Amino acid sequence: MSTDNDSNYGEGDARERLLALAEQFYEQFEGGDVPQLQVPTRTKTNIEYDEDSNVWVYGDRHSTRSAKTVSGAQKLLKATYTIDFLAQQLDEDRSSTLRELYYLSESWDLDEAQFNNQDESNQLVEDLEIVSGATREDFHMRPEESGAKVMGPLLLREQTNRGDREIHCQDDVGQGGYQIPNNPDTIEFLDHDAEFVLCVETGGMRDRLVENGFDEEYNTIVVHLGGQPARATRRLIKRFHDELELPVTVFTDGDPWSYRIYGSVAYGSIKSAHLSEYLATPEARFIGVQPEDIVEYDLPTDPLSDSDINALESELEDPRFQTDYWEEQIELQLDIGKKSEQQALASHGLDFVTETYLPERLEAMGIL
Repeated sequence: MSTDNDSNYGEGDARERLLALAEQFYEQFEGGDVPQLQVPTRTKTNIEYDEDSNVWVYGDRHSTRSAKTVSGAQKLLKATYTIDFLAQQLDEDRSSTLRELYYLSESWDLDEAQFNNQDESNQLVEDLEIVSGATREDFHMRPEESGAKVMGPLLLREQTNRGDREIHCQDDVGQGGYQIPNNPDTIEFLDHDAEFVLCVETGGMRDRLVENGFDEEYNTIVVHLGGQPARATRRLIKRFHDELELPVTVFTDGDPWSYRIYGSVAYGSIKSAHLSEYLATPEARFIGVQPEDIVEYDLPTDPLSDSDINALESELEDPRFQTDYWEEQIELQLDIGKKSEQQALASHGLDFVTETYLPERLEAMGIL
């Protein structure tokens, strides 16, 4: 599959690609061959770090969904029913959630075509993405709302079912900000005064930055990640970097799980490795909270748990973190045995993060 997805394939093309898959099954059957479908093996052992593009991609190992076995035949049956549903959905210019697809299958006339659980239906949609070269957004499929929002000096035009509308992501939104749509490729950037993008892990820290006017004072597009960021959030961040040529920074808690949030933004994730070049922003830079910040600012901390220690040691073997900077920071954290949250910076006052910490870090990074 090609992952050259700077723009989506489009609804018509996505429909044709899906129908071509169904036709492939039919031609195999008509030709006396056992219908089958090959997809990359989606396991950790088949994920490769592409040093040229700095993202995670699938390796050469493939799994075959074959009608030779009962379970394989059922998977192909479910794929055929899903393709039919998605093609009809595109014909009618409608959309549905991944959750709705799972429940909708209960109305299909063959029990064997129905999904046993949502993980099964989610995985099938991912399979169809991989083999068709389109994305679930092209299929008009969406996850449940992620809640991620944007606040900053950006004017955009958004396509909706009720027509286009222009929105300024400061003047036309409340304190909550602009809600990122399921498919951010429907957004057109009209104008901006932004100097950089600041991706923030927690809602509490995002609210602190907005209340303190950080987005206005530093012409910043503040993106709330909401924990592990949704695909739509990562796609919009990539567009900010590639199309608006804005530096991207990531501000998280100071623990191994938050470092992986940064890794997801910058390099992609194993789960969506087939879309890494579409979603990941390798140029994204980590602000903190750094282990050295914990020491320098004497931040309130919690002790590292056994799982934290195992995760940090695993990150030392992770290609995404095999740099002098990350090795130094992770080794320091293992040495001090502590972790800290973003909001622990409030131990120095509510304004410390916007008046001291972020300006000093961003200046040291050459962003300000």
